Amino acid sequence: MENVKGMQMTQIESAKKKIITNEMQQVAKDEQVSADFIRKGVADGTIVILKNNFRLPTSDFRIVGIGKNLKIKVNANIGTSPMHSNIRYEKQKVLTAIKYGADAVMDLSTGGNISQIRKMVIEASTVPVGTVPIYGLICELSRRKKRFVNATANQMLDEIEKQLADGIDFVTVHCGLTLKALSILKKKKRLVGIVSRGGSFLAEWMTYNKKENPLYENFDKLVSIVKKYDGVISLGDGLRPGCIADNTDAAQIEELKTLGHLQKYALARNVQTMIEGPGHVPLNQIEKNIKLEKRYCHNAPFYVLGPLTTDIAPGYDHITSAIGGALAGYYGADFLCYVTPSEHLTLPDLEDVKNGVVASRIAAHSAEIARGYKNSLRRDYELSKARKNFDWKKQKELSINPSEFEKRISAKSKDVCSMCGEFCAMKRKI
Repeated sequence: MENVKGMQMTQIESAKKKIITNEMQQVAKDEQVSADFIRKGVADGTIVILKNNFRLPTSDFRIVGIGKNLKIKVNANIGTSPMHSNIRYEKQKVLTAIKYGADAVMDLSTGGNISQIRKMVIEASTVPVGTVPIYGLICELSRRKKRFVNATANQMLDEIEKQLADGIDFVTVHCGLTLKALSILKKKKRLVGIVSRGGSFLAEWMTYNKKENPLYENFDKLVSIVKKYDGVISLGDGLRPGCIADNTDAAQIEELKTLGHLQKYALARNVQTMIEGPGHVPLNQIEKNIKLEKRYCHNAPFYVLGPLTTDIAPGYDHITSAIGGALAGYYGADFLCYVTPSEHLTLPDLEDVKNGVVASRIAAHSAEIARGYKNSLRRDYELSKARKNFDWKKQKELSINPSEFEKRISAKSKDVCSMCGEFCAMKRKI
């Protein structure tokens, strides 16, 4: 769809003009809702559509909608580090994440030829792809023996455009980490400080240069760049809590309020945004965090990392995040970023990626059941009916991970499993 100047209209521009785009129709079909429902959500900023308009159209690419009253989506982070970089292995991670149900992937590479890795991820992925663009600049400067604190605002913006031009669908930018929020953080000492990698580099830049966050000061330019590609701005939470002791503090809330202002600014200029959230949050604070985001950010889609509900489970943080993700989803989170068993310890391997995606998918589905989503409830109903009928084939088809079902099943067709054998409760004639 084109506007009067011959430039392609963004999804929001089309939605405001009551035009239903092909992308809206595809999302509506996937969600089993009306196309006009999607259009209205896009127009008011409560739904975003992940699809860079510079992306070459392919038959297997899945356009994804995220937001209010849609299915809860799951993101999988992959990527290299300075200590480990293997592009073939990263491709396997992408394929594994998608195989087990990821709705999007983020390439967070910081080692090796990250431009080549990013392009590989875009080509290999059949779901939308996101990045944190300043990682690219940080790595390029490091390669040239330079420091990020000497980077200019134009260099940061150029890197964002470079990655969007490659076909990235959504970009995480830590625009809400302002001098005011940083001063609050410094006055109220945190136990672990800043744990966001992008946030920490920007905070260091601000402290070194004694200047405001360049991504905040140049947000108008950033919005103009993203608009050209109809990408989605994922407003990153540079001050998210990195441990239970630091949850929901004044610095985090100050940043969240700023993100709400930026979301409103971008929406008025027809650019899609979603909001990123915590982090490490105890169970009794999750509802509060979701409600604060929805209030301050005008019901914009909320993208949460977990949240992790305890700090004491290294090696099992796919479980702590699934617990938090289920509750967050129930209270209104729209997009769950998976956490793998390797969180806090090492780069995830293929098994970690699988387990992280499956755990988050379980969390998302559990939240959808609690929300009363008919399709999710129907799937559970049909699996239970198949279980009652000892229909193992149907149970496998409906299970969250059919390959794991196949690996563990001990029963033959229409027979009992080895848990109870002949004493199976469902075999009793009552």
